[in-house]
Parts: sequence; C-alpha cells; structure tokens
Amino acid sequence: MEIVRAVRMEDLDQLWDLIEQSTYGLTTLQITKEQLSERIELSSFAFTRKVEKATGDPYVMVMEDLLSRTLVGLSCIFSKTGGYEPFYSYRRVMELQSCEHLDIQQEIEVLVLDKLHDGPTEIGSLFLRPDYRGKGRGRLLSLARFLFLAMHPRRFSDRVIAEMRGVSTDQGQSPFWDAILQHFFKMQFPQADRLSTINKRFIEDLMPRHPIYTCLLSDEVRAAMGQVHSNTLPALAMLEAEGFCITNHIDIFDGGPMVSCQLDKIGTVKRCKFGRVSQIVSDVDQSRMILASKQGGFRAMLSSARLLEEGIVISEQSADALQVNLNDELVLADLYPKLDTTEAA
Repeated sequence: MEIVRAVRMEDLDQLWDLIEQSTYGLTTLQITKEQLSERIELSSFAFTRKVEKATGDPYVMVMEDLLSRTLVGLSCIFSKTGGYEPFYSYRRVMELQSCEHLDIQQEIEVLVLDKLHDGPTEIGSLFLRPDYRGKGRGRLLSLARFLFLAMHPRRFSDRVIAEMRGVSTDQGQSPFWDAILQHFFKMQFPQADRLSTINKRFIEDLMPRHPIYTCLLSDEVRAAMGQVHSNTLPALAMLEAEGFCITNHIDIFDGGPMVSCQLDKIGTVKRCKFGRVSQIVSDVDQSRMILASKQGGFRAMLSSARLLEEGIVISEQSADALQVNLNDELVLADLYPKLDTTEAA
C-alpha cells in the first residue's frame, strides 16, 4: 500500500536518492542536496502554517510504500511563481505584416520574453519510480495535489499552471535550446537547467534582448515548439482531462508547453467532497477513490469509502494509513471524471 504525504526532514537521504534517478528536463529536480534540504525545510513549515495566503512556499509531497517504508515518488506545488526571482517564459505572438504596394499580407510568429513577478501557482516535480508506475499510483501522486488545493484554496493563486517537459533526448539535447539559447548562454542545456534552480540572474543577463522570429528557425525546431517529451504525454493527457489547456507560452529552455487552469475549474477540485469520519469498519465494498486527511500536514491514498448523510465510512486499514479517528475531517474525490450522460446524443 502507498500513501502520499507531506515531506519530512528525515526523508532527506531517501528523497535525494530518489531524485538522482530522475532525468534531464525535470528542471525543478535538478538541485543539490543542500537545496533539497532547504526545500524540505520550507515545505515542512508551509504544511503546518496557519496563515491562509499565497506566500511562494513549496509544498513537497512524497509517495511512501508503507510495507517497505521506502519513498518511491514525489510531486510538488509552488504556491506562487515569481516573487524575489521572476518567472520567465516565451509567449508566442502572431504579428501581421502587410504591403499594399505588393498586395502581400502575412502573419509572422514571434517569441516574446515574458517576466512575471506575481505569477500563478505552479505544479511540478512529478516523478515516480518506473517499477511503481501503473495501478493508479501515478494518478494518485498527481491528483493528490488537487485535493490539497481544494483543502486550502486561499494559500494559492486563482490560476494554476504546469510547465511540461519539452522535446529532448535521453542525453539532454534539446533542439529548441540548440537552435537559440546555446548561442547566448555558451553552455549545454542540462547545465543551464541546473543553474536555473540555483539563481535565475544569468537568464536576465544572457537572454536575447529582442523578440525571435520563428520563421528563421528550421522546420524541425518549429515542429518541436510547444510539444512534450514522449514520456510526458500521459501526464499532459491527465491534466487536459482535469481541465488544463495548452497556452501560448512555452519554456525558454526546451520549448515545452505551459498548461493552465483556473483553480476552481480543475476537475478533481470540483469533484472533492468534504465530511467527517462517521464509521470505521473492517471493509468497505465500493470503487476506489482518493481519500485525504490533514494529519501530519497532508496524507492521501487510494481506497474505498462510502459517503453518507451522517458522514464518511472508511475501512480500518484506511484509518490507520490516513491516521484518522472518528469525527476527523476527510476529503474524498473520484479517481476519474464521470462521463456526462445528460447531453443529447
């Protein structure tokens, strides 16, 4: 059985071993052990804070195999992008050019650098060990974040974004980077990716000063812009099913797309139901869903439950995993969106 829970300081060594298994392109995981320790410390404080407002804190969640007591996955919410260090992206803009004399009118795509200081909430750092993928674990690890958003909406922005991993090779070569940014940064994509987690000042210093006309790029590079890495396709499909839409913004390094959704429009947030534990029984014969509690900052799992007028019925096993007793608060949500059968065929 696996549980998704708030990270703790004693997780540092195991979590470091886990993220070392991640690959290029997962920018928020290209950090040092010291940075990871700091992120865990900030996250531990964020989960226990009483103030309900967006402060830019990271909320790090880990998936733990309760049988072996090992960490097998992690995901994160960054409550606000920007702040002390701006959030950068390229905005794809179509410019209309015309010449009456030659009777020519055409649209030219331009990449314009956007810099946000008070940006939206961002979800990211999603990684699950390959041998644990399947059986709904990846969905739990991703969607658990949305239950936490539903529990504490005032801690986050009205809009939630995710930067999806762009097209790149297993060795970290990105066609978008190679065509544009390497000429200005004089380094390889993986190195720049790591540096961006330490200090973003070099981006401001070295980024091209003017918009970039994409017609000057090769067909291969233009085709890669706004596309995701093949390993990221399932994650993109999951977010799109939750209501996220691809925007006209792309990552400045690998050209991957940014997706966005209003917090209160996210499918799982809308599916959340709140209640208190009214019964703890030996077994609950229902389909699996996501259950979450506020114990230890946050705990979530896949299990069965029954929502009644008087409260929520859960199993003894679920109560132990979620560390809840009778009358404790719970949030539950269906694992998948229900098909809308009200529309006429």
